[in-house]
Amino acid sequence: MDHAEHHEEHPMIGYGTYISIWLALLILTALTVAIAGFDLGKYTTLVAMVVATVKTTLVGLYFMHLRYEPKVFHYMILVTFMIMVVIVIFTFIDGNRFSYLSHEVQAEVHH
Repeated sequence: MDHAEHHEEHPMIGYGTYISIWLALLILTALTVAIAGFDLGKYTTLVAMVVATVKTTLVGLYFMHLRYEPKVFHYMILVTFMIMVVIVIFTFIDGNRFSYLSHEVQAEVHH
C-alpha cells in the first residue's frame, strides 16, 4: 500500500499565508512587550495570557499544520487547553486567597 493511500492530501499553504502569520506573530510579540511596560492592574496577566493564547493558536494551526488534521486532534487539543485553563484559574484563586500574607510580609519588611 502506498503511503499516500493512508493520508489525505492537505491543501498547499502559500508563502503569503506563512508570511502573514509570521508578521502577526511579530506584531503580537511587540504587543506583549508593550503591555509589559503598562500597569493594567489586575488585567495585566489576563491580557498577556490572551495574547499568548492567540500566538499559540496561530503557531499550532499553521506552522504545526493542525488546521488540516482530523477533528480528533482538535478535540484532544481543546480538552488539554481546558484542563490548563482550570489549573490556571485554580492557581489564581489560591494565590488570591493568600494574598493578605504577602501584604503583611511587605509591611513588616518596610517597618
